[in-house]
Amino acid sequence: MNTIGWPNFRSVNQEGIVFAIAVVLFVAAAIGLPGFIDANNLVAIVRSVSVLGILALGMAVVIIGRGIDLSAVAIMAMSVAWYLQLLNSGTPDGLAFAYVLAGVLAIGLLNGFLVAYADVPAIFVTLATGSFVFGYVRSQLITQDAVPVPQGHWVELLGGLRFLDIPIEVFVFAGLAFLFFLFLRYTKWGRYIYFAGDNPVAARNIGIPVRPMLVLRYVLSAFVALIAGLLTAASLHSINTRVVNSTLLYDIVLVAVIGGIGLSGGRGGVRNVLVGAALIGILLNAMTIVDIPLLYQNLIKAAILLGAIIVDGIINPRDEQTAQQGDI
Repeated sequence: MNTIGWPNFRSVNQEGIVFAIAVVLFVAAAIGLPGFIDANNLVAIVRSVSVLGILALGMAVVIIGRGIDLSAVAIMAMSVAWYLQLLNSGTPDGLAFAYVLAGVLAIGLLNGFLVAYADVPAIFVTLATGSFVFGYVRSQLITQDAVPVPQGHWVELLGGLRFLDIPIEVFVFAGLAFLFFLFLRYTKWGRYIYFAGDNPVAARNIGIPVRPMLVLRYVLSAFVALIAGLLTAASLHSINTRVVNSTLLYDIVLVAVIGGIGLSGGRGGVRNVLVGAALIGILLNAMTIVDIPLLYQNLIKAAILLGAIIVDGIINPRDEQTAQQGDI
């Protein structure tokens, strides 16, 4: 009950507000920044957020279920780096990909098992597995930070694919977004994620397999991270493992949270990811054109993320069950 005169923040549509801000920012940039509405620049904006958006889709599914995956970037970079290292060492393509896919799924299963069955808070599990994946792969499985794509390999060819002069990763992002939308909206497994995220105790009491579904979410996140890594390597013709220590992970959380995915679980969807990705893509592109130093860009993004978390805490207040699951 609102007894002290505060406005009813729960009625605020965060998604609508963020979309309106994105539109205003786009119009302002189109008017004030030379070259912003150039066709090549608009394609660059969409391309720049495609991999980020793909990672945010995996993160969104985990967050909707009251979790978080801090290992996503490490899985993305290190799995593809290992794959490329195997190829450059002469390992047959099919066997190399099978090794990497098995490793990625194993990390996803490990994350899910420790969170679901060992009751370890997700933030600690995924932070630890991300650090382990980075350290083990870098020290034992690859020989350098940047691993190139073998010349003529299908990953290199993938990076050159365009339809209507639009890079392939944009279409992959759109396709995955559509598949995730169908999964969350029209399958019982997708609805289970919302039920478990909204009230895991009640979901378990009515017979929903809460723990197996939790494991599934982390496996999905890991698999999506592999796809994002392959697209990154295709675009750059290499993968640089130093991205693990960049701000990419915070950008992923920023896209999900600012778009309206509630950190308390049970709220949000693909549309929120698309809105968040649109705003961040426009913002980053505008800051680049203005030539704002990277240090200050990171500062601005950090301030936006902090503000989004505060707003989320007001709109989607934590309850006792959320607190028992561990702080995100």
